[in-house]
Amino acid sequence: MHTPLQHLPINIMALSTQQKKKLKSHAHSLKPVVRLGQAGLSETVLDEIEQAIEHHELIKVKISAADRDEKKALIQEIAEKTQSDLVQAIGFMAIFYRENSDKKVYS
Repeated sequence: MHTPLQHLPINIMALSTQQKKKLKSHAHSLKPVVRLGQAGLSETVLDEIEQAIEHHELIKVKISAADRDEKKALIQEIAEKTQSDLVQAIGFMAIFYRENSDKKVYS
C-alpha cells in the first residue's frame, strides 16, 4: 500500500557525487515508468510516480513540457512532492531516487 504524499518523511540526505554516478549507471537501462504529458502534473500522475518510486527506488520519468523552464519547474515539483532526489535530468528524461528502507536495492 502506498503512503499518502502529505505523510512522507522529509529527505534530508543529499546524494554524493559518487552515489549519483552509481545511480546513473543503474538507471541507464531503465525505461520510463511514468510519462508526463502536456496536461501537466495531476494528483493521479503524482500517485503513479509515488507508487513507482516506492516500489523501485530508482525511476525514470519522461516529461513532455512546452519549454525548458516549465520542465525544470515540473521536475522540481516532482522531487519535492515525492521527497525524492533528482539524480539527473537530460532532455525529456528525469531520474529520481528515494531509498526504500525495506528494500535498499541501490544503497
